[in-house]
Amino acid sequence: MNLGFLNIFRVPEIRTKLLATVGLLAAYRLGFQIYIPGVNYARLAQMDQEFGFAFGIMNALSGGAFGSLSLFTLGVMPYISASIIFSLLVKVVPQLEALSKEGQAGQRIINRYTRYATVPICIVQALFIVFGVMSSSAAEGAIDPVLYSGFAYKMFVVLALTTGTLVVMWIGEQITEYGVGNGISLIIMAGIVSNMPSMLVQLFQTSEGSEGVQAVATLLLLYVVIVFCIVFVTKGQRRIPIQQGRQTRGRRVYGGQRHYLPLKVNQAGVMPIIFASFLFVVPTVMDKIFGTTWFQQVFRWGGFWYITFYASLVFLFSFFWTSLMFQPKEIANNLKEHGGFVPGLRPGARTAEFLESVMFKVTLAGATFLVLIAVLPQVLSSNVPSMPPAMAMFLGGTSILIVVGVILDLVDKINAMLLMRRYEGLGESSGWARKSGGRGARSRSGSAGTPTGGSA
Repeated sequence: MNLGFLNIFRVPEIRTKLLATVGLLAAYRLGFQIYIPGVNYARLAQMDQEFGFAFGIMNALSGGAFGSLSLFTLGVMPYISASIIFSLLVKVVPQLEALSKEGQAGQRIINRYTRYATVPICIVQALFIVFGVMSSSAAEGAIDPVLYSGFAYKMFVVLALTTGTLVVMWIGEQITEYGVGNGISLIIMAGIVSNMPSMLVQLFQTSEGSEGVQAVATLLLLYVVIVFCIVFVTKGQRRIPIQQGRQTRGRRVYGGQRHYLPLKVNQAGVMPIIFASFLFVVPTVMDKIFGTTWFQQVFRWGGFWYITFYASLVFLFSFFWTSLMFQPKEIANNLKEHGGFVPGLRPGARTAEFLESVMFKVTLAGATFLVLIAVLPQVLSSNVPSMPPAMAMFLGGTSILIVVGVILDLVDKINAMLLMRRYEGLGESSGWARKSGGRGARSRSGSAGTPTGGSA
């Protein structure tokens, strides 16, 4: 049987891209084995659960090493912060908005600004590691207090963490250029997936006998259900019919086609969860630095006020991000300029009002979905006694949302490369020639019996 998955390894170019991607991801994971001197990692491993609880989403974005103090501790988190900042600035700064409309040339300039902004953000976050996480670790005996008290050692750690982040960013760009898919997204997914096996083993060991097997089996079943729901919502769209106006030029009639404007249900992606998590992390860190406990007592992880406030932030940020990225008036004006209209609606202001109304309803469903995904770790931690909060953060809904989104994007890109070379996409089981019409299709391909015949 000719499986579509095997076509990936039949095309030399795609096979080379996959091998380059795997090799670069292996180099990325190797950086987590380069440790910062002066750290007692046996003692630090005992404190890892506390850091995993406080910095759940940061651990996911940095590869699960925010409290491990390795060379790649920060991961791509500074670059993600810079990307989010410039995504917002593009919508409010006219000069950046003009650059974004210049196509690939303007986007390259914005990407260069993003890389420049990554360096100061990385230094700030490295200082946060040195004076926040490492300060607590030194107090608990995980770092040599004499070595930590020196100013040169702290500056060395800041320089090492900054260099590590720049190396990770370079690896991500190499994956994007020579590998398959978006390198930064694949790095985030690799960091999440690499921690899942150890988390499952830990869950099995913390339970006794058959309870451990039952806990792992229940978690895997829950994973399958959640993945199915995420794929369903991620692929869900509200398609708005768009009719092109007919134009008569001489004896020919142009236009008149009907197509659709797809509005994704989860338009904001995982951004609202990241925004809400960052807002919760900052006050918690301030409590650790100044020795107070007020915020942690009121907004206890998994408590009523924590879940309520966290869900409200995710809900509000979903509408905020969607309103920035989706501009009904701009879309309506573009349709009007190109002779398109929504059937039954006047072009212009009436179309913009309709698009805004539809997008509000779609975002309402997407925001509700994100809230359920965001509070899932708390639900898992509360209902599975053997599962610590750090494990729930990794095995919870946010990590699955990131992994599933990256995998779907990767599958789409591989499908596009296969179809461009006249192969079937992933999951297909019949040959391209048979699907295209047998002998006639083979004769059109330029090489009888060879699916790669002709120019790609």
